[in-house]
Parts: sequence; structure tokens; C-alpha cells
Amino acid sequence: MLSSYFETAPRRVLALVSAACVAMLAFGLYLQHVVGLEPCPMCIVQRYALVLVAVVTGVTAFARGKGLLMTGSAVTLLVAGFGAFVAARQSWLQWYPPEVASCGRDFYGMIETFPLQRVIPMIFKGSGDCTKIDWTFLGLSIANWSFLCFAGIALLMLVLLMVQGRRPATARR
Repeated sequence: MLSSYFETAPRRVLALVSAACVAMLAFGLYLQHVVGLEPCPMCIVQRYALVLVAVVTGVTAFARGKGLLMTGSAVTLLVAGFGAFVAARQSWLQWYPPEVASCGRDFYGMIETFPLQRVIPMIFKGSGDCTKIDWTFLGLSIANWSFLCFAGIALLMLVLLMVQGRRPATARR
């Protein structure tokens, strides 16, 4: 049963999530540097969310104690939820592109030119390049797959939190 695995090996689940995130990041870099796809600002935000998920789950996998496990899982749930939100917004823009398409400057150009309080809203406007679908697999775009991955990670963390919440604090694995 899957829930018993979450109960007996939560650290292994976290390590597997971290490894999956690293694999997804590697695939994104492959698409960028080998295939030649340029990421849009929303794609870059999703990458940062994926890096955070990988780091938090990786560190939490080595943590001892129920409190650290629960905290790391909750932080991962929040970051994965944020990543899913950005991917869902980009998917929406791809399905229903705005009439005026202008994504503006690239992410690094915006950071160099504008103060951070102006860059954040510019990133989340997401139009133009963010609506472009350069690659698909099984009929889904990168943003669609990103949403599914973030949602899956969030669901795993939710199950892990629920299962670990029922366990007594003295039972460690």
C-alpha cells in the first residue's frame, strides 16, 4: 500500500522527489542549450521553484525528527503550489493568448535594468514569448507538464504530511 510506504520511508520519498527535480532541471537545460529553446520569464520562475523544491526536499531527506520532516514537507508543498500556479497561468496564456503579445525584455535584462519591485510584476504579466509553444509531448506543452509535475509533488507532500501527522513523534525512520 502506498500510504504505508509514506509512513515507513518518508525520507526516501523526499530523496526521490529531489532526484526527479534535478532530472527535470537537467531536461530543461537540455532543451535550452542543445535543442535551442529559449525560456520565457515564467519558465525561469518555474525553474527557480523547481530548484527550491529540489533543495528543500534534498535537505529534508537527511533531516532527523518529525518536526523537521513536517516543516520541510510543508515548505515543499508551498513552493510546489507556487510553481503549479505559475505553470497554470502560463498554460492559460498558451490556450488563450492575449491580443497584444509582448513579453518584454528577458529575465536577466529586466533584473539589470529595473529595481526588483518592478521586475516581479513584469515577470508575472506573462505574454508574448510566454504564450509560445515550442515543444510538446503527448499533446501537452512544457508549461502543461510543469503544472502536472508541480501538482504531483504538492499532492505527494500533502499525503506525506497527512500520514506523518498521524504518526507518534517517537517513531522515526
